[in-house]
Amino acid sequence: MPKYSYTAKKQDGNIQTGLLSSKDVFELRQILEKQGLELIIAKPQGGKIGASFNLPFLKRVSLVDKLMFTRNLQVMVASGLSVPKALDILSQQTKNKFFGESLEKISESIVKGEKFSEALSKHKNIFSDLYCNMIALGEESGNLDKVLKDLAFQMEKEHNLKSKIKGAMMYPSVIICAMLLIGMLIIIFVVPKLKATFDSLNVDLPKSTKIILNLGNTLSSPIFLAEFFGGAVLLFFSVRAINKTKNGKKFFDSMIMRAPVIGQIVKKSNVANIIGTLSTLLSSGLPIVKSLEIISKTTNNIFFKESLTESAKEIQKGSKLSDILMKYKDIYSLTVVQMINIGEETGETSDILKKLADFYQEEVVRSAENISTVIEPVLMLIVGGAVAFFAVAMFSPIYSMFGAIQ
Repeated sequence: MPKYSYTAKKQDGNIQTGLLSSKDVFELRQILEKQGLELIIAKPQGGKIGASFNLPFLKRVSLVDKLMFTRNLQVMVASGLSVPKALDILSQQTKNKFFGESLEKISESIVKGEKFSEALSKHKNIFSDLYCNMIALGEESGNLDKVLKDLAFQMEKEHNLKSKIKGAMMYPSVIICAMLLIGMLIIIFVVPKLKATFDSLNVDLPKSTKIILNLGNTLSSPIFLAEFFGGAVLLFFSVRAINKTKNGKKFFDSMIMRAPVIGQIVKKSNVANIIGTLSTLLSSGLPIVKSLEIISKTTNNIFFKESLTESAKEIQKGSKLSDILMKYKDIYSLTVVQMINIGEETGETSDILKKLADFYQEEVVRSAENISTVIEPVLMLIVGGAVAFFAVAMFSPIYSMFGAIQ
């Protein structure tokens, strides 16, 4: 178990440093919280854990990296540390070299007189429009630490949702990949040897056996393998290029949302992220039109993006958000529209959206877990059927041959 040197804040505001063993930074934070400490900095001892790659095309910053950065920055700012000094410390802490260099540049820009939000906006490959606008709001209101706390809370909810969905789908994905890999290895390496045996015995083969032998010949051909992988690469980049066009994006997003079961998860997860983020922005004091414009820029699904853009325009004309979303009943459920309407009438839109976002996140996780539960027995049946078909196809000629000898 790795060891971490940490810097934490006590309840009385004093700083404490030390060394603890934990599985990861999240577990370290939990250990310290039980001791009444709030983690500020955590640094692994004995070198960096895992390999670090910083190739130009891998210059990406994960959601976890940004979440930990935001949490630590919030604690430092609340403790009275200046933003440039906090950024300098955090740039040395991060294991992501690209992220560390970016934080150093941001710190330098602030020292030269730029606002924190302006410096962040130069690194939009890391910090979204949502992040930059929230920071700008914090600077204007003088509540930067509160805004950072709200941002960290929203990012943590997003991270937890994605983690739970990935966790629920991990087992079926591993089974499918293993099944396909083992099947290809058997067909490529085992079947040709059996074919040689059948050819030497000169036996009459059933149709099922001939199908597998022909499949083995095809898959074991170097020409086929080259064409297959070349076609797969070409297809991947073609789909990626088409998906960057408006019509292509609409087509793929439409296909995903119409897919059985998966489509509902995609819709609910988009709704959960949108209303959760909208709740955070509204509670921070950002106007609803500006909030919708910001969220539309950070939403990937083109149908949800268009609904948010249209809503922002219509609200400027005097329309209510709930009335506008009624036009998009195919992606927003009636429950969402009605709850937003209640929030507009009572003036508690932010609180209602927060509760609604929590409900939808639980629904998404439950749906993903249900899919996993349903898929497992189906996969077992498919695997069993494939093994039975292969066994019958391969061994029936052998049994027939032995029967003829007797």
